[in-house]
Amino acid sequence: MSSRRAVVLGGTGGIGSAVARRLLDADEDWQVDVLARRDGPAAQYLVARGARFVAGDRRDTTILRELLRNGADLLVDGVCATAADAAQLAPFLPDVSSTVMLSTKAVYVDEQGRHANSVDRPVFPVPISERQPTVAPGDGDPTSRDGYAGNKVAAEHLLLDHGAPVTVLRPSKVYGVGIARPREWFVVRRVLDERERIVLANHGRSVDHTTAAAGIASLVELVAANPDRRILNVADDPAPTVLEIVRSIAERLDHRFDEILLDVDAPAFLGVTPWSTASPVVLDLADARALGWEPLRFADAVVPEIEWLVETARSTPASKDVPWAADPFFERLFDYGPEDAALALLQFGQA
Repeated sequence: MSSRRAVVLGGTGGIGSAVARRLLDADEDWQVDVLARRDGPAAQYLVARGARFVAGDRRDTTILRELLRNGADLLVDGVCATAADAAQLAPFLPDVSSTVMLSTKAVYVDEQGRHANSVDRPVFPVPISERQPTVAPGDGDPTSRDGYAGNKVAAEHLLLDHGAPVTVLRPSKVYGVGIARPREWFVVRRVLDERERIVLANHGRSVDHTTAAAGIASLVELVAANPDRRILNVADDPAPTVLEIVRSIAERLDHRFDEILLDVDAPAFLGVTPWSTASPVVLDLADARALGWEPLRFADAVVPEIEWLVETARSTPASKDVPWAADPFFERLFDYGPEDAALALLQFGQA
């Protein structure tokens, strides 16, 4: 059987590497080219598995031309963030059998025009279908709260309007080995720090849909065999609550927390997690399922990431931080002092 060729832009990140691994493991013979800015363990692992690594910037048109001038059976862009990024791909799309752009559920807006990064939290229907309104296309700062989603929508529109078979995927709260922002570290570090208690707001009932990178990869493989112009939500099934996420991770690490489940009268800063929401965020997966795709279950799919987080933490010298520690996202999540003080006051008040 002759091999098919796939090009994965951002191929050593959490999503890109999951896609590359999926294709390399497929029954069908895939030649996989991965593009990333620099070499490293992820690139070396994929090369050992049979991939070809290309070092370079995805926004360098010369490199894109070299990669795509002879076409491809599958192009996966995990880095596309703006209309300008999408426009760079446009000349090559006619020679690509199936193109996949990684977008985000952050593009959706509620009836008041609020999105996931709004200061005022949105209230979405449950579940959110691909027909839900989105923010307007924009060209502001793609790293800003308001600019991120607008730029993604602009990129989506440009690619879908091209007419080539482009599939836009909209995941939520992605996790997996090598992910740049591993939210599950919120639980794993507490286990490694031997925390006996964990504090969860809203009784741990909050739901902000999770998406396994491995689940994205399996949908990409399916889309490669069924090219079309479409938008698909991609997430786990069922959507886990915060409490279910915590218990799944703790159980895998053979740890049991004393769960402090707070009600609405608790201090606002207590019990906040990376998945805390004022109202549920659940993606409708019917369109992806109609293609024959089966989503993954969080408790199962998260296991490789947990093992990676623990291994990375234990192999990091005490004098250094884990790679993701510099992310401001984690800055206040492990400030145990105020949490312990507030809990002591709560318990004193109940005595």
